[in-house]
Amino acid sequence: MIRLQHKLALGVALLGAVAAVQAQSVLNIYSARHYQTDEALYADFTKQTGIKINRIDGKEEELVERIKNEGASSPADVLITVDASRLEIADKAGLFQPVNSSVLESRVPATLRTPNWVAFSTRARVIAYNKDAVKGEWVQTYEDLANPRLKDQVCVRSGSHPYNVSLGAAMIAHNGEAKTEEWARGLVANFARAPKGGDTDQLKAVAAGECGVAISNSYYVARLMRSTKPEDQAVVSKLTVVWPNQKTSGTHINVSGAGIIKSAPNRESAVKFLEYLASDSAQAHFADGNNEWPVVKTAKVKNPALEALGDFKADTLPIGKLAATTVQAQKVYDRAGWR
Repeated sequence: MIRLQHKLALGVALLGAVAAVQAQSVLNIYSARHYQTDEALYADFTKQTGIKINRIDGKEEELVERIKNEGASSPADVLITVDASRLEIADKAGLFQPVNSSVLESRVPATLRTPNWVAFSTRARVIAYNKDAVKGEWVQTYEDLANPRLKDQVCVRSGSHPYNVSLGAAMIAHNGEAKTEEWARGLVANFARAPKGGDTDQLKAVAAGECGVAISNSYYVARLMRSTKPEDQAVVSKLTVVWPNQKTSGTHINVSGAGIIKSAPNRESAVKFLEYLASDSAQAHFADGNNEWPVVKTAKVKNPALEALGDFKADTLPIGKLAATTVQAQKVYDRAGWR
């Protein structure tokens, strides 16, 4: 009888161990990155680790609310999104737990991670202008875009979009709130049209002569450069790209990043995934697949568009400090009338 009980206890223990292994063989990702090229990342991770990925795609706000509503029973292990402000919103909502990975600490620069979330790729906020309408020396800094000589020349997307909010947050960190609001008011006064569309729309408007200059994320420019469509090549031929603020703070950069959900049922798999995203192979994919820059210095980039855009001095403002002033930046834009 004692021997039978021992066997039963051993069987239950083994079943528990198997269940634990099976639980760590899956990873539940909530992702707000909507790039088809990321499919290769997920497939490669599964191939390397055997961990199956279950993914829910959605908008950042929807995913954050879903995780909050699911509470401690949420199946989410990792939240992936773009933009420091969005990652900070999720962190301030209490969604993330500390990452604690020596691999990430050794590979990702300290300026591109916080205790609770990590950046895996960067994109620059560049200026693109039409040399038939604007002189290059007029648009060498973000501050230049508020100069009255550019009246009716500036195209830009909504001031509520996180890409622009993060730019404003960086400017507050460098120049202070008062000067940033003065800049925002000058920028609004120079609008060629009311903000609409995405960054690619702004680039096309500059090429078409609807405006003389625009602000855009670098990867939108690179996409057009790599396109085989004649109409896209026609747009590129009309654009000149500027790395802003090379003689001062450097060009503003933003990030794609991820954090581990506080109640993650598969934390071990989540850590492995974040560490995988910092691997040379995954980092190269961010660059080659979606025209972003890797955060790991050893990653090799073979992207002709990024190579053609050339090297630049990037703003080294710590990403956590940038995220901390995004709410302030939105209030500045609202007061300035940048809708």
